[in-house]
This record gives sequence, C-alpha cells and structure tokens, in this order.
Amino acid sequence: MILYEEILREFQKQKVKYVLVGGVAFNLLGGYRNTLDLDILVEMSDNNLFKVVNILKDAGYHVKQPVDPIRIADKLTREDWIKNKHMKAFNFYKGERSYEEVDIVIDSSVGFDEAIKDALEIKVGTLSLKVISPRKFIKMKKASGRGKDLEDIKAIRQARGLK
Repeated sequence: MILYEEILREFQKQKVKYVLVGGVAFNLLGGYRNTLDLDILVEMSDNNLFKVVNILKDAGYHVKQPVDPIRIADKLTREDWIKNKHMKAFNFYKGERSYEEVDIVIDSSVGFDEAIKDALEIKVGTLSLKVISPRKFIKMKKASGRGKDLEDIKAIRQARGLK
C-alpha cells in the first residue's frame, strides 16, 4: 500500500485530471528519494478542482492558508496569489502531527496542459497513475535550479538512459 493510495484511488474513481510531479514522480520514474508529500499538477477547471478539494477534505486534509480552498478554482485569484504572495503551490495537510501533505502546484514552468500530453501511465497494484514524463520532469527541475533538483535531473537521466 502506498502512502496516498486512498486519495489516488479516489482520483481514479472520480476521473480527476492530474499529473504526479515532485518526489513521488521522481521515485516512479526510477529515482530514489524519501519523500513525504504528494505534489500534483491538476487541470484548473472548476469541476476538476471541486473534485480535488472535496476528495482531500473528505480524506481529512485541511488548508494552512486562511482561505476557502475552492478559491483555487478562480483564475484571477490564483494569478493574484502567484504575483502578490509568490505562491508556488496550494498546500493541504492531514493534521498537526501528521507528515502527510498534498501540494497542488499552481506556478510551474510546466503547466497541466503541457504535462498531460506525454504523461506516463504507471500501474501500482490496481492503481493507474498519471506521472509527468522524464523530459517534462527535467524541464521543471531545471527551472527551479536548486541543488537537489539538479541532482534529481542527473539521477533521472541515468535511470532512464537520457542524455
């Protein structure tokens, strides 16, 4: 059983449009890193975001920000958060004593529409997970420029036989 199986299973059941990115994607693409949070790109339509927010709320997740999480569905609000609050991701957490967190990435060098075009479908048990492609993963990591991200690029290139 994987850590976020309940959420991912519900995403599959409700046909949520998402792509896994971040540490979980890194591991599914052949890298190895301990990771505790789940980073996702999602289609930013009202209907899709409504499903995502409700799945997370039903699973016991809360937002750290003092706002109604469904406001993420409003494009102007998201743009304001990105521009004026420098927000990169909208965070949900399970509880004060839990390490379980889900980040909906809202500002990225690779958006959902670009990521979904060549996303991989990776089976984990009975789950079918949408995972960012290695090339788009590398593009995201290059844009961040952090040391750990540059190491991830090397690891993914090696694991996937990319130059």
